[in-house]
Amino acid sequence: MDITIHTSVLPHEDPDASVAFYRDALGFEVRSDVGDGKMRWITVGPVGQPNTCILLAPPAADPGITDDERRTIAEMMAKGTYGWILLATADLGATFEKVVAGGAEVVQEPTDQPYGVRDCAFRDPAGNLVRIQQLG
Repeated sequence: MDITIHTSVLPHEDPDASVAFYRDALGFEVRSDVGDGKMRWITVGPVGQPNTCILLAPPAADPGITDDERRTIAEMMAKGTYGWILLATADLGATFEKVVAGGAEVVQEPTDQPYGVRDCAFRDPAGNLVRIQQLG
């Protein structure tokens, strides 16, 4: 079987702020941006990795979601517990400094974790947790 992870989805509330974070702070390229206003679906990904994408999407655009579910999603996003992603880099220190310089909210500075990795964490403009770990 030949299966790869192509796209992961994270919610956004402010598409322009999300684009700025993923493009400017993380250095990702914007591959598509469709829709209008807050109802935009934006695909971003690492430069040189065209088959690896993050889709930034309106969190409650699905017409099958109930009003109660929309409220729950909004509450979870406000607390930063709705979405998260784990990224990796060859130079965690330099990446951390670049993301900080981009104005990202730091959750955790680079730290050696007891489970064997060195990583750091940020929140994107929608409150999603973005953890970045050192490769190797």
